[in-house]
Amino acid sequence: MSARETNRSAELKSEEAAATAARDGGDAASSAASPEAQGQSATVASDDHASGPQAEERVRELEQELEAMRRERDEYLDLARRKQAEFENFRRRMGREKAEAGVRAKADLIRDLLPQIDNLERALAAAAPDDPLAEGVRMIHRGFLAALEQHGVEPFDPRGERFDPTLHDALSTRAEEGTEPGVVVDVVEKGYRLGELVIRPARVIVSA
Repeated sequence: MSARETNRSAELKSEEAAATAARDGGDAASSAASPEAQGQSATVASDDHASGPQAEERVRELEQELEAMRRERDEYLDLARRKQAEFENFRRRMGREKAEAGVRAKADLIRDLLPQIDNLERALAAAAPDDPLAEGVRMIHRGFLAALEQHGVEPFDPRGERFDPTLHDALSTRAEEGTEPGVVVDVVEKGYRLGELVIRPARVIVSA
């Protein structure tokens, strides 16, 4: 064998020895690192196992918070609905009271005019048929009644009706042949009403 071949053989053996040493070192390092790697894996697995119950508990807490928020929302909605209903009731009540106040004011004014109408009717009843002033009084009387009618006021004469204390004011009673007791037999002053409101009851005489 030549010197060149001898040197080449020595180099190959040296390279094989180096490769074997490197492999053995890597295996040793891997073996040395294995316990640490296994420890880290065990820690991660333990953390994952611990995070399961904690996550479930957090989910339950969030669900409870959400339910509390829903209850609070429902309470506010219920309060808002009740306040709105109260306002609507107040608005309707104020509307009714305003309308009733207007009717009362109108009734008070008409009530003050009724004695003047009564005087005109008495004058007409006492006037002679050929009295030249009677026609003028009659025209004034008709004008008053027309004005009252425009405002929804109408007179009522309950002669022949059964006495009703809500509509009639009994001034006296008298026996009336052929008439059962409790019937209006005469009207001293007519009654007046505004819709369902009695401005003045009719003043009547009732059969005994």
